[in-house]
Amino acid sequence: MTGWTLITGASEGLGAEFARLAAAEGRNLILTARSQDKLAALARELQGRAGEIAVIPADLSEATGADRLWQEASRDRRIDILVNNAGLGRHGAFGSVDGWARDLSTMAVNMTALTGLMSRAIPHMDAQGGGRILNVGSTAGFMPGPNMAVYHATKAYVLSLTEAVAEELRGTNVRLCVLCPGATQTGFFDAADMHGIGLLKLGRPARADAVARAGWQAMMQGRRIRVTGAMNRIFAFAPRLAPRALTAFIAGRVMGKWGA
Repeated sequence: MTGWTLITGASEGLGAEFARLAAAEGRNLILTARSQDKLAALARELQGRAGEIAVIPADLSEATGADRLWQEASRDRRIDILVNNAGLGRHGAFGSVDGWARDLSTMAVNMTALTGLMSRAIPHMDAQGGGRILNVGSTAGFMPGPNMAVYHATKAYVLSLTEAVAEELRGTNVRLCVLCPGATQTGFFDAADMHGIGLLKLGRPARADAVARAGWQAMMQGRRIRVTGAMNRIFAFAPRLAPRALTAFIAGRVMGKWGA
């Protein structure tokens, strides 16, 4: 049975770039996100380059979203690559009256859905000869993040989970990789209300296609962690040396809105 590549959050940004990379290798694709129209447009773009293409709209913030997605995606298909790319975030103080609903959705998508899809994909892949899972994390996972506290915490979870499960799978044919980019040119900043933060004034965000390519290559090479960009590697390493309180203070300044 020919293998399939399942990509969450595939409608735009990094997800669409992962789909283009997979299509360039002639892979069968399962594209999923909330926007059916954007998924359909991407499927039309990739027609003739990819193998077969299946479009499955899904809202992973719903309690049963990941379960329903996996059941439909894996029906009569062998999934040998899972890209957990879907993610949410919110800029603003923790505990704000209008922020809790978004925080709940962020935790549901970034942690619960990702973990649920992993827990189903691993035995599925192991039983059918192996596979690869790429979890999209962030340099945010290496440090606490005042003004984006819940988002940073979810990405720390993704980083820790991927490293731990990758070690559990040592000696098997299932490989896990976590991609940790910094600021990237996607629609995330609009959705999270992040315009004007210090991070975006420190340098131009990386191109989504370059970040996706780095993650895809790392996954294929069997690497466990891939941090993109020299400055991002410094941000990822520095918190290991600096006092935690100092790290939180600096992160709060970087993630704050300058001039607001």
